[in-house]
Amino acid sequence: MADLSQIVKAYDVRGVVPDQWDEALAELFGAAFAQVTGASAVVVGHDMRPSSPGLSRAFARGAAARGVDVTEIGLCSTDELYFASGHLGLPGAMFTASHNPAQYNGIKMCRAGAAPVGQDTGLAEIRSLVEGWLENGAPEPVQTPGTLTAQDVLADYAAHLRSLVDLSGIRELKVVVDAGNGMGGHTVPTVFEGLPLELDAMYFELDGTFPNHEANPLDPKNIVDLQQRVREVGADIGLAFDGDADRCFVVDGNGDPVSPSAITALVAARELAKHPGGTVIHNLITSWSVPEVVKECGGKPVRTRVGHSFIKEEMARSGAIFGGEHSAHYYFRDFWNADTGMLAAMHVLAALGGQSGPLSELVAEYDRYAGSGEINSTVADQAGRTAAVRAAYENVPGVEFDELDGLTVAASDWWFNLRASNTEPLLRLNVEARDAETVSRIRDEVLAIVRA
Repeated sequence: MADLSQIVKAYDVRGVVPDQWDEALAELFGAAFAQVTGASAVVVGHDMRPSSPGLSRAFARGAAARGVDVTEIGLCSTDELYFASGHLGLPGAMFTASHNPAQYNGIKMCRAGAAPVGQDTGLAEIRSLVEGWLENGAPEPVQTPGTLTAQDVLADYAAHLRSLVDLSGIRELKVVVDAGNGMGGHTVPTVFEGLPLELDAMYFELDGTFPNHEANPLDPKNIVDLQQRVREVGADIGLAFDGDADRCFVVDGNGDPVSPSAITALVAARELAKHPGGTVIHNLITSWSVPEVVKECGGKPVRTRVGHSFIKEEMARSGAIFGGEHSAHYYFRDFWNADTGMLAAMHVLAALGGQSGPLSELVAEYDRYAGSGEINSTVADQAGRTAAVRAAYENVPGVEFDELDGLTVAASDWWFNLRASNTEPLLRLNVEARDAETVSRIRDEVLAIVRA
């Protein structure tokens, strides 16, 4: 029997195909999803991985066998699936393993209106049903199965995004986009068509084996090609999408990476100009710049734990207009509180093209501090090492502690957060300070304890 503890994560399903899961298991997940959501219809899409079409169709068969009508939108980005869920008012399932290597695949599931499905919002129940069927046999199909209908929503998705950010009046920009052989190669041409953008396309061929580099722009080695190309062609900006194109990373005209926190602050300022006094969500490892800018623009910053389900829940609870994470996930009230890197990229293009200066100057006011980036340490005793770090700072004057998510230690001119991974024996460290020297000092102090 398949070991679901290995593939059912906090917010999704993800594992190696076919070693950990396959089409037979995907079919059971489709049946369970139909039963837990109680929906009469669902929407299903998939990315470009070789295993995705078969897994997606198997899931659709499983849902249809429970009497549910399935709209199959085929190749799509994850945020395009969220669009379909919101636009059609249906629960949705996206087959992708995002930025993970080629042998992986998974399912990101949502309820109607792109509401998240996590451990506490249906995923645990889905897992329990599938485990029961694996042990006792699959459920009998209902007397009247649902239908499978193909529908292309790409044009509608692009039109919705373009209705939210008007790029028609900006100055012409030279834009390099690295799709990493992922779904950005499918969505970018349609979204950017007819706009005053000179597009230089890199790795737009859909190829789930990722022949050029991993589709994970969070790792600096995977944006080297983009940085080099931006410098070579004298582009105004570079954009890099991850495999399922729900995250977007930005480099400026010098080829230098722009912090996702700076992007969060920039987009927050633009959204607050449209919605004065609005609430903006940011997770606890975004820069101090984010709440500062939100307050300066008359908004209300709200700090949350790391993770999209926490952001989405707080977005819904507070009626927030926007939310951002330092991992380059960006969430919009106008996009059913779901994350879309494409819409964030369009905001950056609109801001850049709406003035005459380079991107490096534009983002400077939003990038006010030095940061370490996320540093992972493999440890056997996460709780013990975290306690040791706390003990080391207990007697430092003026230091404050909080444990909203891991351990955050803050002084007047620096802070750090140390969080345990939910899925691996790792501690993740993020440090920020007013200058790079202080970042280095605090980073080295904490890592010496963590890795002792």
